[in-house]
Amino acid sequence: MYEDKTLTCKECGNEFIFSAGEQEFYAEKGFVNEPQRCKECRIARKNATRPAREMFTTVCAECGGEATIPFRPMEGKDYYCSECFAKKKEAEAADAE
Repeated sequence: MYEDKTLTCKECGNEFIFSAGEQEFYAEKGFVNEPQRCKECRIARKNATRPAREMFTTVCAECGGEATIPFRPMEGKDYYCSECFAKKKEAEAADAE
């Protein structure tokens, strides 16, 4: 069976754990190389190649505050700030029960 391994990140030099579960996953997928970067460096490397996401500002239909959304707002549609959106989802979940 697999045992946790301590590896050194080639990007930042910090040690990280290559867990038994991750090793099993790698084996199932047929990956033959161990990871060379820690999770933080893998995420940073992945995000560096992505273009910055354009954000749009609109008015929250609930509180009237500023709502920032990752798509162009359409006329006549309601949008919510993150706080009101979370409250709305919470209320919907409670109604579903």
